[in-house]
Amino acid sequence: MKQALIYITVAISLMLLSSSFFKSTSSDTKTLPKITSSIQDSKFNTLVWADEFDGEGAINPEKWFRQTQLPPGGSWWGGLVQHYTNRNDNSYVKDGFLNLVAKKEEYEDQGEIKQYTSARLNSKFAFTHGKVEVRAKMPEGIGTWPAIWMLNTNINEDGAYWDNQGLGTVKWPYCGEIDILEHWGKNQDYVSSAVHNGSSYGDKVKNLGGQTIKNASTEFHIYALEWTSEKMIFSIDGIAHFTYNPSIKNTETWPYDTDYYLILNIAVESEIDQNFIESPMVVDYIRIFQ
Repeated sequence: MKQALIYITVAISLMLLSSSFFKSTSSDTKTLPKITSSIQDSKFNTLVWADEFDGEGAINPEKWFRQTQLPPGGSWWGGLVQHYTNRNDNSYVKDGFLNLVAKKEEYEDQGEIKQYTSARLNSKFAFTHGKVEVRAKMPEGIGTWPAIWMLNTNINEDGAYWDNQGLGTVKWPYCGEIDILEHWGKNQDYVSSAVHNGSSYGDKVKNLGGQTIKNASTEFHIYALEWTSEKMIFSIDGIAHFTYNPSIKNTETWPYDTDYYLILNIAVESEIDQNFIESPMVVDYIRIFQ
C-alpha cells in the first residue's frame, strides 16, 4: 500500500510539472513577434527600426509626424479631394494595429472645406539601403488610393517633416521617390510598385511593376522592398514583381544613395464611390533591416 501511494504521488507530481511546462510555453509564445521576418535570404538581417503598433490610442509621436499642410492651390496633387488631419479619428492604434482611416465627412482646415478626411504619416526615421517589410491590408472602395512609399529627406515640400527640419533643397521628382506599394480601389487586388526620378515621372513613368493578389482588403500580406546600392527589388509575400536596376546610374536615374523616410497615406480620388463612408488601411507592423 505504501509503495502504491509513492507511485500515485510521483504520478501527480509529473502531471503538475507537465501542466506547468505547457502553461509556461504557452505564455512565452505570446511574447514572440506576430510573424517571423523573412530575412534569411537577405543580406540585411539586423533590425534597425520598427513599429509593432502595440498599445492603444494615438500613434507614437517619437516615430511619426502627421503631415497636414496643403500644397499651394489648396488641394493635394492629382485632383485629390481629401484633407489629411492630425486627429486620432484618422490615424490611431488599436488592438496592436495601426489604423489609417479615410472618411466621408465635411471638414474645414486651412481655409478649405472638403468632403473627405484621411491621414498622411511621415516617419521620423530615415535610412540609406536596407530591407523594409510591412504587413498590412488595404482599404476598400472605388476612389481609395492607399500607398506606402518613401521620399528623400532632401525633398523641398512645405509641411513635410524633414523639410521642417531644414533639409528641403531638391524638388520632386529629382529628389527621388520609391513606391513600395500602391493600391487603387478601382482596380481591386492589383498592387503596384514604382520609382520616380528625373528620368521617370508623371506621364513619363516607365519604371514600375505589380501583381494581382487575393483579398488585398480582407487579409494581411507582407509588402517588401530590398534596396541596395545597385538595385531595388519589390515583392509581396516573398514573390517579386518589379526590379529596378538601371544600367546607367546618374542623378537622373539613381538619386537613391542618401537617406529616405517612410510615408503612409490614403488618398481619395475625385471619382470616389458616392456610397463610400469609411475604410481603413490596417498595418500590423513595419520593420527595417540593414
